[in-house]
Amino acid sequence: MNERDLRYLVAISECGNLRLASARLNITQPALTKCIMRMEEETGTKLFQRKGRLIVPTSVGNVLIRRARTIIQSIDETQREIHDYVNGSRGHARLGVVATITEFLMPDILNDLTRSNPNVTLKLTVGMTDFLLDNLRRDELDVVISPVYESDEFDCLPIMKDQVVIVASRDHPLAGRPASLEELKEYKWILPQSSVGLRVWLERAFERLSLPPPQVQVEINSLPLMPKLIARTDLLSFTSRQNLTRTNGGENLVELAYPDITWERHFGIFTRKGGYIPTASQVLVDRIIQATANVD
Repeated sequence: MNERDLRYLVAISECGNLRLASARLNITQPALTKCIMRMEEETGTKLFQRKGRLIVPTSVGNVLIRRARTIIQSIDETQREIHDYVNGSRGHARLGVVATITEFLMPDILNDLTRSNPNVTLKLTVGMTDFLLDNLRRDELDVVISPVYESDEFDCLPIMKDQVVIVASRDHPLAGRPASLEELKEYKWILPQSSVGLRVWLERAFERLSLPPPQVQVEINSLPLMPKLIARTDLLSFTSRQNLTRTNGGENLVELAYPDITWERHFGIFTRKGGYIPTASQVLVDRIIQATANVD
């Protein structure tokens, strides 16, 4: 086995198609076919199988590809570590941040970083927790800032607290007055997809309070869009209190006071267990820890 073949196998498994994999790798499809044949001869078993138009790993193929990803990640991290050491440079940082805290946390940090470390380059990815952690898992990010949860895959350093509350437009029928839990059943919601931790917590809270699940009329994967959409509809939502002070629509929202449906959560800095953190990313982590030290 060699590194090149392992990279080819991973690309094929991720694309599910030789044409797409060849385009990603900038090599010919016959070269990928020969790679599969070579690896199947070496291992003595089939590594891929056809499923309709897709080519997918067999059970043995999945074992090999999982190991290949670990090997490739180790090689890439070693190369970056040596590059940092030899060049003595700050290098390149790859940071993922959930949208909830991007606007109020990152501008000052990035301004400070670019002024004091002008040679640092940064890839900043904004998204939801599951998307960011998947990128961290695949070694496409060095660090992720996201709500804290227990994981065997990642190390997590809690850095700041947050509260998630029910919100509505200022013109909503429930705004500005005490409301019962029963009244929540009468309205529909705009929420992120069902796998996102924020929605999972909300649905469990409803279940705990013997309420039917929220009626989701709009499912969205862009949190920055939510304040404007909520402000123009009678839809309810569940979002950080931080969003109520934003100028992207948050100034038109109000919190509905439901103490039993208020989520106290922590944000944390996630890194891969045992993974190498490049110098530039560590500098960024240090600045984030410093900036959030006094945030309530």
